[in-house]
Parts: sequence; structure tokens; C-alpha cells
Amino acid sequence: MTDTLRGRRVAVLAADGVEQVELEQPRDAVRQAGAEVHLVSLSTGEIQAMNGDIDKGDRFPVDHAVSEVSASDYDALLLPGGTMNPDNLRRDPAAVKFAGDFVRAGKPVGVICHGPWTLVEADVVRGRRMTSFPSVRTDLRNAGATVVDEEVVRDNGIVSSRDPDDLPAFSKAIVEAFAASDRPVG
Repeated sequence: MTDTLRGRRVAVLAADGVEQVELEQPRDAVRQAGAEVHLVSLSTGEIQAMNGDIDKGDRFPVDHAVSEVSASDYDALLLPGGTMNPDNLRRDPAAVKFAGDFVRAGKPVGVICHGPWTLVEADVVRGRRMTSFPSVRTDLRNAGATVVDEEVVRDNGIVSSRDPDDLPAFSKAIVEAFAASDRPVG
């Protein structure tokens, strides 16, 4: 473990259907860098992760319901993908507001795969340069983002990646972005 993110609090916003590897690898990277990480979801209890959107993965305990927390409680946000996860999140006004508040406050956000759907719903991607899973790119363009096909894209606090193949570079980039942000809230 390093102390790169010591004193930082990171929220992972995820719901049922989250792609397990996109939850675990970036979460573990920020934890290993010293951050305190909380899993935030639509309700308390557990969420069901998936592998490849098809096979059930592990269940993960939720630390807080999104209605119980705010962006001011955290230094950074991680939005993993999976197809069902962000589709569930973008239908929940509290989850959409929570994610959007990070961007509006200038706090760093790491987002991968289908995760940008939540940011599209929050109307915070306009004018941003981003990447995502190919099927999400039209939604990003329609929401005003400039879309590129790159492993990792950094744009004014938002770090985006395409899919699980990008996880090593994505995890490194979010640790760097989260470390470069202002003084921690924790």
C-alpha cells in the first residue's frame, strides 16, 4: 500500500448489474493507494455484480444508499460499467444528482465502459473529451461530448476508459487524478 491517496474518501456508485472486474480493480487500486472507499448504491443491502453482463458474479455489501450521502462527503467518484448498472443508476434522480454534483464541483470522476450513461443523464458531458464502450459513444456525442477511441482520456477531472482491457491504465490514471485533486474532505 502507498500513501498517495491517504486521507481521501472515494465513492463507488454502482447498482445491480455492475461489471465485477470494473468494480473490483479500480476500487482495489484506490484502496491500495490509501483511500477510504465506500460503495454507494440505490439502497442499502447488497448489489449483484455480473461477469460479461451475462454470468452472475459476487454480491457486494453497500456502505450507503445514495439518498444518505452527498458529493461533499467525498473527494472523488468512481463509476464502473456493465450494461445494467448505469441503466439502473440513470433512472434514479438521487444517483444522477450525486454523480453530476461531483462534476459540477470540479471533483475528479473515473468512469469506464457503460458508466458514462449516468453522466449523460446528469447533463455534465457537454464540451468534454471522453471515451466509452462503443455502444455508448453515440449517447455521449448526442449529449455534446467529443468522443475518441483511446485507452484512457483525461479531461478536466473526468478520466474515462473503454472496457475491461483498459483497466490497468484506467486504474493508474484515476489514482493520479484523485491524488492531484484539492485537499481531501476526510
